[in-house]
Amino acid sequence: MKHSVFSVCTLVLVLTSGWSQRVNADAVTDWNANAGKAAIAACIAPLDNPLHESRIYGMTHIAIHDALNAIDRRSRPYVFVSQAPAGASTAAAVAAAARDVLVAVIGQLPLVPPSCIDAGVASVEADYTAALAALPDDQAKAQGIAVGQAAAAAILTLRAADGADGADELFLNFNCPQDTKPGEYQCTPGTPFIAFEIWDTVTPFVLKDSSQFRPGPPYTVTKKKYTADFNEVKSLGGDGTTTPSARTADQTEIALYWWESSPLKWNRVARVVSANEGLNLWENARLFGLLNIALADGYIAMVDSKNHYNYWRPVTAIQTGDTDGNPDTIGDPAWTPLRGTPPDQDYASGHAIAGGAGAEVLKQFFGTDRISFQDCSVTLPAGGTCSDPSPVLRSYTSFSQAAAENAYSRILIGFHFRKSVEEGTEYGRKIGKRAAKLYLRPVH
Repeated sequence: MKHSVFSVCTLVLVLTSGWSQRVNADAVTDWNANAGKAAIAACIAPLDNPLHESRIYGMTHIAIHDALNAIDRRSRPYVFVSQAPAGASTAAAVAAAARDVLVAVIGQLPLVPPSCIDAGVASVEADYTAALAALPDDQAKAQGIAVGQAAAAAILTLRAADGADGADELFLNFNCPQDTKPGEYQCTPGTPFIAFEIWDTVTPFVLKDSSQFRPGPPYTVTKKKYTADFNEVKSLGGDGTTTPSARTADQTEIALYWWESSPLKWNRVARVVSANEGLNLWENARLFGLLNIALADGYIAMVDSKNHYNYWRPVTAIQTGDTDGNPDTIGDPAWTPLRGTPPDQDYASGHAIAGGAGAEVLKQFFGTDRISFQDCSVTLPAGGTCSDPSPVLRSYTSFSQAAAENAYSRILIGFHFRKSVEEGTEYGRKIGKRAAKLYLRPVH
């Protein structure tokens, strides 16, 4: 039996070809969007499995980056060091690099039905066929394909034993704790398993190890700051039906706008900003390479922190608040979050880590935090999504503003305490800075 991992809702397959792609594009940003479309077709996005999703994007963009730099070396390769013929087609190289990684990695995905894998692969193959059909059948095309395939083979070989592949049962732990002490994690309602406990053993892309930037501990349940966090998420994070909520309409929009997977969201943000700033092909290769290896390591670091502290989710804390040993917390056994809580621990928030990492990479790449942009969402109600004629757009004046709203959204949706999202954002910033400072450095 296959299990929906991070969403207990029906997954609505929405494409990534809406508002945010109505901008100037090149082969790198085209294949970035194609990878997101394939992840949706493969049933791991926009909600179900951001961990494998982030790894897919990271490997894809390493292959793209290294293939382009084999044609014209402008930044340091990640793994594939070669010199391609100067006339090799860059478009063919990008397409071949992306296609070979995507097909190989999607074909090994756990926790999804074969029909989803087939759909994901078919999406990639259709985009690859179209990309090659637009190019003349000449030597440059053949040379580009060859260098793209070689770059893909290099990253696939490097990551072949990184710990991310395997049978379904490796990624779901059904020995779910229930009789726990206050503050300790127990399985969230509706999901009788813990997901991805072993992800902290996956080989990082940029970190020395999964614990490198692990934050200090969360609050104990008797602290006044814990009580404040408890009351905040209890007040704002309810579903508004079973559980009253003090959320405003704008706060509900924020909760659902950022609900989609962080890899999908932050790559779309990067495409919008790239187009606005007029990046060239090699600049995009470096930007999306850095962004996606930082995001991928964010999830590896997330699981390390969650496993280490094993802290309970708000849904458990609030439902059992009368027996937690804190006289200032008032429980509500019927409390229900706005959306179903993911099946893993609270601390630190993976969404916030990814937001911090994504914002920091963009800040480091552009040399400033103060870049304005707008973006849409695929998880807003029908009529306002990216693929609708008039999507809801939210506007930001800086990357850090977007990361802060992203973090806050996890309180508003009822998934995390404030301590979790604030520490998570800072955790992600450290990962993003390490990626940008040490990897894919310009050669001049």
